Amino acid sequence: MSITEANTTAITAGTYNADGVHSSVGFDVHYMGIGLFSGSVSDINAQIENGALSGAARIASIHVKDENLKGHLLSPDFFDGERYPEVTFSGAINVSGASVEVPGEITLKGVTQPATLRGSITGPVTDPYGNARFGLKLSTEIDRTAFGINWNNDMPDGSKALDNIVTLSADLSLVKAQ
Repeated sequence: MSITEANTTAITAGTYNADGVHSSVGFDVHYMGIGLFSGSVSDINAQIENGALSGAARIASIHVKDENLKGHLLSPDFFDGERYPEVTFSGAINVSGASVEVPGEITLKGVTQPATLRGSITGPVTDPYGNARFGLKLSTEIDRTAFGINWNNDMPDGSKALDNIVTLSADLSLVKAQ
């Protein structure tokens, strides 16, 4: 069910924490012009407090289909996970019906840039344990080179193996703090 204007205030008032079991954060980047390279980060936290979303994803918990690629992503060529262990985001939530826009800032590899998350909101619902919950499904695109992530490989035709535009996504199940 979609949130209505009448209950928007009830959801944005107070504090909500992401349910880590039922929430996810991921990324996609076009690879070699024919497909996507995708990954996710499992150690995340997110909180909504009085209408503002803040969250962090711990880079060491990155998941990709090949452990060798994970090592490369944690290296200074990409996330430099040892020096910059988290990617963070914060911004104020704007709700219009079931649509959500969160203009804010993302910090990646020590660089902070503006970013606007867009998506949808569902709920609120009361779970079987009496907790108020709602869901946010959000995404944005960033230029990875704006954050100093410049590694790439040349293709035989002169193009690059990795696109610079990366889609970040979050599917959050949020529970009202007791």
